[in-house]
Amino acid sequence: MSKRLLLVAASGVSPDSAARAVSSRYGDDVDVHVVAPASGLSRLDWLANAEDDARLDAQQRAAQIADAVPTDRALGEVGDTDPVQAIHDALRTFEADEIVVVTCPDEQLTWLESGAAETADERFDLPVTHLVVD
Repeated sequence: MSKRLLLVAASGVSPDSAARAVSSRYGDDVDVHVVAPASGLSRLDWLANAEDDARLDAQQRAAQIADAVPTDRALGEVGDTDPVQAIHDALRTFEADEIVVVTCPDEQLTWLESGAAETADERFDLPVTHLVVD
């Protein structure tokens, strides 16, 4: 039976780097549900609920990463602006064995993404792996 991964892709993560990270760690016998939080927005945009551009970016990121991961069993979706809430929402419909949070280095994370992997590790009763990619 293949492993079921909930892959949370932060803004700025390229499809190729996410696919390489998943492939090198898990191989190709996995079911992957990609969630791209709409977290690439400023505090002012967040306060004003001006999320359209962030949601469009997240939609493209989710689809591209789902296409790039090394399995035929991958789906992508846009998540909440809060990555931890996006994980919570996705777990309602996808029964994951592990949560994989893929981010850029800390200095490139948005204010909403900073610390999300650590918070997810504390909040959810699943293994959480944090992969940092360029």
